[in-house]
Amino acid sequence: MASQAQNAMLLAHYGEILFQLAVEKGADPEQLLEASGIRREVLESTEGYLSYVQFVLLVKNALEATGDPALGLKYGSRLKFTTHGSMAQAAISSGTLSEGIESLIKYYKIRFAQIDMKFFTEGDEAVVELEENIGLGPLQSFLVEALFVAIVEVNELLFGQKIIKTGRCRIAYPRPAYADQYSVFFVESIEFGAGCNQLRFNKAYLNEPMALANPVAKRLAEQQCEKELKTIQVAPSIVARVKKCLTTKSDRLPSMEEVAEQLHMTSRTLRRQLQQFDTSFQDVLAEVRKQRALALLKATDKPIDEIAHELGYSDPSNFGRAFRKWTGKSPTDVRNESE
Repeated sequence: MASQAQNAMLLAHYGEILFQLAVEKGADPEQLLEASGIRREVLESTEGYLSYVQFVLLVKNALEATGDPALGLKYGSRLKFTTHGSMAQAAISSGTLSEGIESLIKYYKIRFAQIDMKFFTEGDEAVVELEENIGLGPLQSFLVEALFVAIVEVNELLFGQKIIKTGRCRIAYPRPAYADQYSVFFVESIEFGAGCNQLRFNKAYLNEPMALANPVAKRLAEQQCEKELKTIQVAPSIVARVKKCLTTKSDRLPSMEEVAEQLHMTSRTLRRQLQQFDTSFQDVLAEVRKQRALALLKATDKPIDEIAHELGYSDPSNFGRAFRKWTGKSPTDVRNESE
């Protein structure tokens, strides 16, 4: 099992749910499987796994076959808490919401290996933050939408509308053309182009008792989660490793050649491995620059020209053009909004 799961992102069951959704929306089942390099018996196996590359291809092909850019929202609504097995059971059997979230943070890797999840409090808010590490573009929004919708719907099941109505979302990517559909699944307050993916709600709710609290069920579920953690040791994806190299504190952002050297491979190998995730070094670099730019504009008073230089732009006007492409706004507009 361990060798099979070494390069796995998630259980094949999650792929099966996406596959069935895409077929319902008009995708040809055989073409979808063939294009994604997935055998039907793997999807139907209770112990099957999908590799990073297979899941990336399945998402990409499902989006293309259905022509539905909001597919991530619908997919998230299919991920009921029972879908996640022992991980969800441990969380919903906790005594309070805080304990439940802490349980998710501890065990989520057994279900979503290439998602970084953080939980912290900031001021009067509790924050759940997500960052995907398997690719950019449509896949980024797909994963964020799916996971946030799944989290929101489980919280609605346990606590009703009070957390949903008072919470807010911050989304890293620009407002999509189908943003009106978010209101069906998400919290009411959504900020796009925020440079991070966060679900925020009043931290007073952290002490809310869980409706399904059960110490015995929690202990049994955690024992199963611990077994799975020992079984699945997933190495970081190449996208995550490149991001780490780019976000390491330094006076400047390293070049592709320098990153390849840090990862003990040639530039050609690095380029090929990133292509497997339908991305490139320039795409990852742009994402890192965007997130750092948003953080610097909102959290510091550094001059925009200085921020441009820190991000590797010799000409501030080039930074301005790139920033508008990323967010649809100018750096000055974003800074003014945060004041």
